[in-house]
Amino acid sequence: MAARVLRAGRAASAGGLLQRAAPCSLLPRLRRLTSSNNRPREDSWLKSLFVRKVDPRKDAHSNLLAKKETSSLYKLQFHNVKPECLEAYNKICQEVLPKIHEDKHYPCTLVGTWNTWYGEQDQAVHLWRYEGGYPALTEVMSKLRENQEFVEFRKARSNMLLSRRNQLLLEFSFWNEPVPRSGPNIYELRSYQLRPGTMIEWGNYWARAIRFRQDGNEAVGGFFSQIGQLYMVHHLWAYRDLQSREDIRNAAWHKHGWEELVYYTVPLIQEMESRIMIPQKTSPLQ
Repeated sequence: MAARVLRAGRAASAGGLLQRAAPCSLLPRLRRLTSSNNRPREDSWLKSLFVRKVDPRKDAHSNLLAKKETSSLYKLQFHNVKPECLEAYNKICQEVLPKIHEDKHYPCTLVGTWNTWYGEQDQAVHLWRYEGGYPALTEVMSKLRENQEFVEFRKARSNMLLSRRNQLLLEFSFWNEPVPRSGPNIYELRSYQLRPGTMIEWGNYWARAIRFRQDGNEAVGGFFSQIGQLYMVHHLWAYRDLQSREDIRNAAWHKHGWEELVYYTVPLIQEMESRIMIPQKTSPLQ
């Protein structure tokens, strides 16, 4: 008898628990409902972190960012020289390149020529400007093929090189135009590989950022690639020495607004590189 009472009590208790637990059967549906209501909001927040909005454009970024008042095209050359040939390479460059620069029949200007001091070693860097854009470049290349001195120079130079590459660049509209300057100076070429589709954003931010870097007259030129490695940006700076470079760069962080612009431009970069360069004797940028 006692056993039957005990079993009955357990059954009643279980029934009571089931009755009390019945409302909990709605929880899975409520969770699904609240989860489905929150998910679009959560997804929207997550997408805002990882998906970059790109405004539709009706013009190429080269037309939006380059200087309108000039049609100049720039060529940046990187020559990796055999270590034992660097002195001879510099010598023949100093003899031949200024002749092209000074000849009025060639619509081009040697902006600067350097050896890399810190960065890739035994490297020469040359920057040319072609007044008149691609037609000027084509004209110069055609005339140089008929220039016997230049043909001999190229043959001699080829025996001294390990590798070479170049890029065709346009000049940012908001940057200083490179003009000859007296020295002595060291030069820093900072090169940025941007994420595809971010060039307009970079230009918008740096159009404001460049004003923070004008106090010491260190800004020489800013360029972006058109042919060669694409979505490349090059900033060229001049300093008296490495210590003045350090001082000027540190001073920028004390200017209100600089840190915000750095914060927004860093995510646009895939890779970056800095070269410290010494001008050759015949470089217009000393």
